[in-house]
Amino acid sequence: MSQNANPSQNTPPASTTSRPRIPASAPAGLITVVQPPASVTSYYKIAPSNFITFAWNFSYVLATPTHLTVSAVCDNGNTYPVGPTNGVIDGTATSVVWDLFSYQQSHSNTPLAPAMYTLNIWDDRGPGAGRVPGFLQPYSGLKFAMYTPEPYTSLADG
Repeated sequence: MSQNANPSQNTPPASTTSRPRIPASAPAGLITVVQPPASVTSYYKIAPSNFITFAWNFSYVLATPTHLTVSAVCDNGNTYPVGPTNGVIDGTATSVVWDLFSYQQSHSNTPLAPAMYTLNIWDDRGPGAGRVPGFLQPYSGLKFAMYTPEPYTSLADG
């Protein structure tokens, strides 16, 4: 019989014994995006050799996540994984680089739209996780835009 099969035993499962003790008065963990600046809307061209680097700092995170999921939610309703690893990165990462053109070339069924996007980042608990002291609160505070280049049209042609 396994040790967790006995209902009278008060030992938590092994997966929860490594959780840090976090005071109930601790604030929820936060992400502050430092690149691109959140104070202005950044525009990115979907073209070869154009990359977006998203970078952030953590505050008040006392329970280090195993993984982070990074996604871009388009105004058209589509959600796109950000970065080279289908949107899932190490829980201690503080940046991710997204190759827009490579993504566009390899995802023709759901291409990136020229539109506004919101950057979302969450931990192992998922995008709907509530505020918990010391645990990362899901982030969705950065707006940015993408566009596709158009061929040059001279004034005489236009």
